[in-house]
Amino acid sequence: MTGTILITGASSGIGQATAEFFADKGWTVGALARRAEPLEEMAAKNDLIVPLPADVGDPEAVEKAFATFVDKAGRLDVLFNNAGMFGVAELIDDVPLDVWNNVVNVNLHGMFLCARAAFGQMRKQDPRGGRIINNGSISAHVPRPNSVCYTTTKHAITGMTKALSLDGRDLDIGCGQIDIGNARTPMVAAQHERARAAGTKPDASMDVSNVTEALWFMATRDLEANVQFMTVMAREMPFIGRG
Repeated sequence: MTGTILITGASSGIGQATAEFFADKGWTVGALARRAEPLEEMAAKNDLIVPLPADVGDPEAVEKAFATFVDKAGRLDVLFNNAGMFGVAELIDDVPLDVWNNVVNVNLHGMFLCARAAFGQMRKQDPRGGRIINNGSISAHVPRPNSVCYTTTKHAITGMTKALSLDGRDLDIGCGQIDIGNARTPMVAAQHERARAAGTKPDASMDVSNVTEALWFMATRDLEANVQFMTVMAREMPFIGRG
């Protein structure tokens, strides 16, 4: 099976790993991120990767990137709405307002803009439909200490996932969410460094391939089926229930 997928936050971590994984499977991949250089390096290794340098918080840049990808790929089958940032590990009264605004701009506003662009494209293309996969987090269930910015936005993404899943039912658009904890990426490595600096044991982690395989399963279901929520987590992490 081949198709087309646009991945945000594709210049590193889970986004980069997913872009390379899907391209190796023969999919046409739109790789969207702010930094052009790593995207171009990925595209130089696999001509199925289309570099799309853009800021997810910029409405015009998002619309242009999606239009560029559809022009080259023909349609959009899947959006992996992945771009995100942690912010600072502080108590709420020590969080600078510009940090809060930056996290909300990327993790919530940016994901809204990308979902909006994908939803609109999937409504109008022929054949109609597609799938949006939002990157939630274990923090969409329960918070880590000193993570008010990240946790708040990830809880909001769960609401977005539910709303889009409902609104897309009659339009052949599925929406699901993958909650990850903790794939070994640069962001998790930074969290581990903070934990060590504080004299605490870092959380358990797992290889990022566990995430790419899970995303492949979610993305390749027939549109009559939808994986609405999937949690993929390191085995040694504490159990996290929903509800």
